[in-house]
Amino acid sequence: MDNGLFPFSSPFDFNGIQGNYNLPDFEKDGTVIKGKHDPLLGFQEIGDDPDNDPVFPNHGLYQNVTKMSENQEQQQGRAATKSAFSDEFSFSSVFSGNMAFQEFSRPENMKPIKDSNMQSSCRLSSLELLTNYGNGFKKLRFSKYVGSDGADGTDERGGGQKKLSAEEIMRVTGARYIQLSDMRYDDFSMIMHPFGHALSGLSDDETKDVELVHLLLTAAEKVGYEQFERANRLLSRCEWIASERANPVQRIVYYFAEALRERIDKGMGRIIAKEPEMIFKTGIENGLNTNLISVRMHEYIPFFQVTQFMGIQAIIENVASASKIHIIDLELRSGVQWPGLMQALSEREIRHIEILKITAVGFVGNEKIAETGKRLESVAASFKLPFSFIAVYVEDMEDIKEELFKIGNDESLVVFCPLVLRTMISRPTCLENLMRVMKNLNPTIVIVIEIEANHNSPSFVNRFIEALFFYSTFFDCLDTCLEHQGELRAGVESVLCNGIRNIVAMEGKERVVRSVKLEVWSAFFARFRMTELGFSESSLYQGSLVIKQFPSAASYCTLDKCGESVIVGWKGTPVQSVSAWKFSRDRGRVFGNYRF
Repeated sequence: MDNGLFPFSSPFDFNGIQGNYNLPDFEKDGTVIKGKHDPLLGFQEIGDDPDNDPVFPNHGLYQNVTKMSENQEQQQGRAATKSAFSDEFSFSSVFSGNMAFQEFSRPENMKPIKDSNMQSSCRLSSLELLTNYGNGFKKLRFSKYVGSDGADGTDERGGGQKKLSAEEIMRVTGARYIQLSDMRYDDFSMIMHPFGHALSGLSDDETKDVELVHLLLTAAEKVGYEQFERANRLLSRCEWIASERANPVQRIVYYFAEALRERIDKGMGRIIAKEPEMIFKTGIENGLNTNLISVRMHEYIPFFQVTQFMGIQAIIENVASASKIHIIDLELRSGVQWPGLMQALSEREIRHIEILKITAVGFVGNEKIAETGKRLESVAASFKLPFSFIAVYVEDMEDIKEELFKIGNDESLVVFCPLVLRTMISRPTCLENLMRVMKNLNPTIVIVIEIEANHNSPSFVNRFIEALFFYSTFFDCLDTCLEHQGELRAGVESVLCNGIRNIVAMEGKERVVRSVKLEVWSAFFARFRMTELGFSESSLYQGSLVIKQFPSAASYCTLDKCGESVIVGWKGTPVQSVSAWKFSRDRGRVFGNYRF
């Protein structure tokens, strides 16, 4: 879709920026892991023999391996403290600094890869990704989590040892996976490996969790190579152990195993894919809609309020001199973000508001938008704020055009994009059309809230790993924030399950929601001559005050600046980002043919 202002000859490549592990020099990859004919852990077949499984002893998955004596195990347990356990992981020894990796994506119509060199290259990319996560384990594991209030976020248990969180379990498993990936084992060598000693530093439950996640990763890699029968056997064991009513690790494994099972069924022709025209409209299921669960999430989980509050604070500061304000909300949902803005505008002592307009964009047939509009009208009336609500309905987001928005010449325009742009990455013409329309409308400020994760890798296994770590962090947050809200937590996780299915089970046009990180969005926005506005110190301070309103999360929820943007995280792991932008009106260079 060409345009006089933006004569792009090709759509933006959202896979062009994928992190440090995505490096060139494909030819070198096949030489790193030697003597390996099976693309997985070096085992001929993990899980093929239920009576002779060298990897997962604690779940009763094999019975014939000779165990260490009780005295020997106790001695090692005393010696293998948590600190010593961390020191066992020598991530740098697995990959050298000058080693190059590159992702390998397979077209949908290509047969399963048989070339062992290609398998090694694709696999090395996944191992490098696990290494990147694993390198952060020691710092994460043995430092105190300090939230915005400076409080100690440790969760002590007997002996001063802190119980591993779900994400830490994933990091430990990633380290274990890397260590074992470069070796070949028979039935007895597993217990003689240093990891046998390292795992003895964990509790029995933590050890079982590590082994369960290891099993899931192995199954995922089998699925990545379309070795569905072998993956089925491994996945059956995962499903037998995991439960959606157990601890966070088992719940995560349960949902990911379900998604893997769906992907296998599709790969084997047991499930027929949706019709293409139905896919985009149902993509909203992977986000948060206007139901009660999303409202309760906003009430109990800090990420949403922090990013929304900071976005609104930036709006207030950038329209301070305007008396007529018009907001285009591309994803209204429940509208809980706007009462705060209404109150702030109603309390203005200088430059009183003549009119606040909100135009909400939604799909035809979405009656909840009108219901939300009526609630907002009631709120505005309570503040005695002049207010107008307009609903714009489209059959498809690609149908958005300037004529749909009635913007007055004297109105200061704001565009609010909460968790919506990611739903258009799979349809670049749709996304670029939206950006051109917004550019021509010339907003004063554009607020973008997105998931800060890379769920758009062309490599299925890499995408699986990224999603596994991200949702592990989110499930940790749910366990903390909803500790006494078991029913609500289960409901929230059922919503998040849609996101997991989208990443793991879907492919091609079915995979509607594709989150990417800030650097990718920055490169994309630069294509449309957008520049960052940033956030004031006052806005950052106010964001930290919002975190303090969540007593259970105040010690864990973090705010970090990334350039002019802000990342909200959980125990240092990024979860959401919020950024403020404007369109530059200069006629500078256009990045027409640049692949980011």
